Amino acid sequence: MRQLAHQLLTLLLCCLPGLAAAQGGLPLSAGQSIYLPVYSHLYHGDVNPRTGKPSETLVSTHVSIRNTDPATGMKVLSARYYNTDGKLLREFLPKPQAIPPLGTYELYVPRSDSSGGSGANFVIDWVADKPLNPPLVEALHADIREARTLLFVTTGRPIQAR
Repeated sequence: MRQLAHQLLTLLLCCLPGLAAAQGGLPLSAGQSIYLPVYSHLYHGDVNPRTGKPSETLVSTHVSIRNTDPATGMKVLSARYYNTDGKLLREFLPKPQAIPPLGTYELYVPRSDSSGGSGANFVIDWVADKPLNPPLVEALHADIREARTLLFVTTGRPIQAR
């Protein structure tokens, strides 16, 4: 009985930080720059002795910028796409894009575009008129073929508040 009480106390202590965070909610923000790691291709397998390189699989990238606030809209100012060397390849937004409450704005890099490399990334800048729940920014990477399916998700993280 004493061991069971000790286990329950340990479990409760492990859960308290999560409960406190859930009750306090996430910090609101009126804008951020978000770093999103993406891949235009993946290395895998063994290194080829002739070329000195591993096998490579190209993947498409579907970027999803989700306004998680149920009451307030936001605006995406820019979505800059960089390659593995940190060189800016292109700006994906010709003009700022409004995202309504609980709405989503999407970007797409086709599998045929391997310019980003294995260390590609986006830096996405957004603003709002008042603090709101920060957006959820993710990239779904895919290579879907008859013989196999490769899918994985990367998640953005704030690198600078506005």
